[in-house]
Formats: sequence, C-alpha cells, structure tokens
Amino acid sequence: MLHHKVILLTGGADGIGWQCAKAYARAGAFIGIADKNPIEKEKLDTLSGSNHCYIACDVSNEEEVKNSIDTVVKKYGRLDAIHNNAGAGNPSKPLHTTTDGEWNMLMNVNIKSIFLTTKHGIAHLKETKGCVLNTGSVVGTIGQENHAAYVATKGAVHALTKAMALDYAPWGIRVNAIAPAAIKTPMLETWMKQQPEPDTMMQYLDQLQPLGKMPEGDVIADAAVFLLSDAARFITGCVLPVSGGAELGYRNLL
Repeated sequence: MLHHKVILLTGGADGIGWQCAKAYARAGAFIGIADKNPIEKEKLDTLSGSNHCYIACDVSNEEEVKNSIDTVVKKYGRLDAIHNNAGAGNPSKPLHTTTDGEWNMLMNVNIKSIFLTTKHGIAHLKETKGCVLNTGSVVGTIGQENHAAYVATKGAVHALTKAMALDYAPWGIRVNAIAPAAIKTPMLETWMKQQPEPDTMMQYLDQLQPLGKMPEGDVIADAAVFLLSDAARFITGCVLPVSGGAELGYRNLL
C-alpha cells in the first residue's frame, strides 16, 4: 500500500510510533524516524525491507526539525508523507497546578512540532502531492480529568488538522489525524502511575473500550497505513477515532 513512499515519522522510537514504523515498512515504505530517543542499528534493522534511517531530533527545536527533513530528502530524493506522532503526555494534573514550564513543554512538543515540520516540509509535499498525518487523541474531543494541558494540545491537533486540510488541498495534499484512546505504551504507563488510584487503572482501561481490552499500538498503525495510502486518496480533514468505541455512550466502568 505504501510501496517506495518516503515517510518522515516523528516519535518513532517506541510506543505507537514504533508500531507505525513497522507497519509502514511492511507496506513497502522508506522511513526516516526522527526522535530524541536513540534507536540502535540492530533495532532499526528489524524493520522490513531496508534503507530506513534514524535522525536524532528534538521536535520542538526548529534547527533539528529542519535537519531531519533535509536528511530524509537528501537520502531518498523526495518526501511523500509526514507523520507527526511525537508527543508528550505528562504531567497529569488540573490546569491550576500546571507550571509554566510544563505548559510550554507540552505545547512545544505536541503543537509547535507540527508547525515546524510543516514549515520546513510543505514545499517537498507540494512536489509529491503528499500527505500529513497527525496523532491526536479521543480526549482532544471528549476531554479528560486531571490532564488539562495535554487535552488542550490534542484538541488543538484536531483543529489544526482541519485547517491544514483546507490550506493545502489546492496542492493535492491531504491532512488527517488519528485519535487513539487507551493504548499500551510507555507513555501511558507513566500516566497511570500519576493517577490517584494507580492500582485500579489497568482494570479501568481494559474496560474502557466496548470492543475489548486495551490493545497494542498495532491497531493504530494499521489505520495509519490506510490514511497515508492511495486507498484514502479522497479523505482529508478527518480525525479518525481508533478507540474501540471508548468515546461512545455512558458506561459504569468500575
């Protein structure tokens, strides 16, 4: 589905990002993974195919984002897609207890990073009529207690996705978002430990999705492959929930 497509994937070293990297590679893409966390060559070599690369990158740093895009374009000769997956989920607290530093970090990682990849990547996407995929969250639509700043950033991701879809449609560039609920990742494990009753959180999260227990990131990756493929060629401005129905109805979970 993604044969020889060139994808810049931010935050691809672990969690949902790594699952997406594996799915993109299986679908035939070439992947440049931009992440502040290192990926050893042995791990990178486990991806299907060959010629994938890792670039050390703090996605809130403009020079490092520009370097990541330049590196990918120099290596592969073009850029077909940007998946803005890098994100921070902590701290988990109400707004009035959030510090300036925590607020700014979340905004820089979750929102400013999309601004930066677009600023330095859009010219390349215009050449290929490429696409953008942003990782949002169902909480950006329905809210979540004790997680105010993070929820604000994901709501912004959803709104930004729609605005970008309109702005870049004249060049044939599609912009969509994917909205997970509870997915087993290192970031979610950190969030669980910050909750008032962390010992009950796994039970809560396993009951959250009507379709069943909390899944791995592969369910997100499969949907991401579709949204970046030509099969989704007439879909833009969509915020696709891949949540097992977590946002639906009223449920007694505990």
